[in-house]
Amino acid sequence: MCSSDLSEQGGSLTAVMKVDRTFVFVDLSGFTMYTAAHGDVAAGNILTRFRAEVRDVAATWGIRVDKWLGDGCMIVSVEQDKAIRFALDLQKSCEEVCQPLTVRVGVATGEVLMFQGEDYIGTSVNQASRLCDAADHNEVLMARADIRKLPDGVVENNHAPVDLRGLGRVDVVSLSAPTKLSGTNDTGELWTRSPFVA
Repeated sequence: MCSSDLSEQGGSLTAVMKVDRTFVFVDLSGFTMYTAAHGDVAAGNILTRFRAEVRDVAATWGIRVDKWLGDGCMIVSVEQDKAIRFALDLQKSCEEVCQPLTVRVGVATGEVLMFQGEDYIGTSVNQASRLCDAADHNEVLMARADIRKLPDGVVENNHAPVDLRGLGRVDVVSLSAPTKLSGTNDTGELWTRSPFVA
């Protein structure tokens, strides 16, 4: 669902499109302290593994990495259930891949502006980012009001309301899944494989 408009700003036309998206902000929890304690090379190794895992899990669910944010990232999905599944699968896989660090995650859904076809502006973007900041180690937070239908296998856990900078007090839940969820895409498709050598 989307609508578009052209608005005039400073004598030039700016393309503005309203779209419904789910945003996932992910942060490697404790990365700065780990870097200080173990050095840049060790931290760089964890960050490399983290980014590779983000790419793999995003590909599994057919969603995209919108941007890298130092020791974190912003994910955008057209479908809320895929974004939630991505967040929970990444949380579980990072427990092993990013040891001794874990991730914290914020998820938000809503209508936002797609600005000039390359950036998203709106409350949902800000809310996902603030929820990520408010999340504890290895926690996935989402506003209760944003949930449309939880995917099978996902559990909604009660959580105290959180005060988000610029957004006020938000009623949130912590999401979890007892096992890793199965993806919808075959990441072993031919284009991802090494060339066959006879």
